[in-house]
Amino acid sequence: MTYCVGLYLREGLVMLSDTRTNAGVDHISTFCKMHVEDVPGERMMCLLTAGNLAISQAVWNRLQEGLLVDGQVHTLRDVPTMFRAAQLAGAAVRAVFEADGPTLRAQGIAFDVALLLGGQIGGQAQRLFMIYAAGNFIEATEDTPFLQIGEHKYGKPILDRALTFDTRLVDGVKLALVSMDSTLRSNLTVGLPLDLLVYREGTQRVGLRKRITEEEPYFRALREGWSTALREAYRAMPVPDWVAG
Repeated sequence: MTYCVGLYLREGLVMLSDTRTNAGVDHISTFCKMHVEDVPGERMMCLLTAGNLAISQAVWNRLQEGLLVDGQVHTLRDVPTMFRAAQLAGAAVRAVFEADGPTLRAQGIAFDVALLLGGQIGGQAQRLFMIYAAGNFIEATEDTPFLQIGEHKYGKPILDRALTFDTRLVDGVKLALVSMDSTLRSNLTVGLPLDLLVYREGTQRVGLRKRITEEEPYFRALREGWSTALREAYRAMPVPDWVAG
């Protein structure tokens, strides 16, 4: 399992993924779940993947080689819009299913994959999509400014409470990391290191791409600070008057 989150903010995008791949207690590995297609000044796209690693890698390779969409072969480097990019990713998922789905089913293995695709092309609006295993997709909006895939339930409450479309980009990074830390603490199938990408709207280039390890001073301070803040917050809450002291 894994956890990936994408934030859709007025100032830009924040994309964050863990790197743990778990195929049983004896087969725990580290694989990057973040893939970037960056043509500085022209387009920037970031794809995060969750689910079966073989399926995810096959989808990314199909996107690199090109797929037929609306009568033309495209890759992420030449699709004209982000909507077409999401269509292309969906087509890649369906192509892998057609090739491998019957064999996986015969082995009793579910076709498990989910993608987050965020980016911007030229002067068009930045967009963030979540692509399902069927190849269809939904899009983040100002009302729902984040999308998650993988083991998402532990990291969702902080985003529901604190994140809005107008959250500053730097604060979005903090919230994404707190969301990830909540997941790391509660689920052993999600693990360090983390891959972080920050994109500022209108730049068409990666603003920051960083690998965060256990030794990263800021992340260690954030984890400890958030735990301390939670303990202090609950202790500050009044005791219910219907509970005997």
